[in-house]
Amino acid sequence: MTSSDKEQRSASPNAGRFATTRWSMVAEAGRHSSPEAAAALADLCKIYWYPLYAYVRRQGQSKNDAQDLTQEFFVEILDKGTLQVADRERGRFRSFLLASLKNFLTNEWRKGNTQKRGGGRPVISLDFDDGENRYQLEPSHDATPEKIYERQWALTLLERALTKLRAEFENTGKTELFQCLKTFVGGDKSAVPYRELGEQLNMSEGAVKVAIHRMRKRYRAILRDEIQQTVVAAEDVDEELRELFNTLAS
Repeated sequence: MTSSDKEQRSASPNAGRFATTRWSMVAEAGRHSSPEAAAALADLCKIYWYPLYAYVRRQGQSKNDAQDLTQEFFVEILDKGTLQVADRERGRFRSFLLASLKNFLTNEWRKGNTQKRGGGRPVISLDFDDGENRYQLEPSHDATPEKIYERQWALTLLERALTKLRAEFENTGKTELFQCLKTFVGGDKSAVPYRELGEQLNMSEGAVKVAIHRMRKRYRAILRDEIQQTVVAAEDVDEELRELFNTLAS
């Protein structure tokens, strides 16, 4: 393919789609799911399982029942051909996953026979002990299960992006630089003054400013890429960002 062909494709009406991302691969699979799409869905579920667990716990389920329900939900999604429902929920993985969980919980409550943990084959490994510890730190006010879910989804995205950024710095031998500057990624106004950081890092104040600017820029790029993995259309990325940050601000 020539460079002009690539430019024409990027200018086409479908240029807003990025078929190589995880969720777009799943959504495109539709009723003809593939092993690649199933693997992509499993990866996404493994990343975003905790917001689901927090949602179930806020619904009033006990720790053990929430663990049972969360694991069984993933059996339904990953091990029982539920991939095809993605065709009806094209768009954001976040919305698809919550809608699927709500349907699952409704069916389970109707049946009244939640499968006990260990009765079914776990399809992904989940650290429920860590999840429960995190849930115990959730505010005890009357936040709805939906708000808890949205908030934890946003925090998971931010944490994942920061972890990737840290790895990049460590791989280039800049661990100390990351540790000193990481608080500036989110625009922390109370962080250490640039001049003081420069003395600590043996850098000029101007060099510190440049390093922070580059770190923030790279962090935003990583965050956008993480969001791209959970939407189908490119134009959804900015809107998803706005919604998630509004969730954290509320």
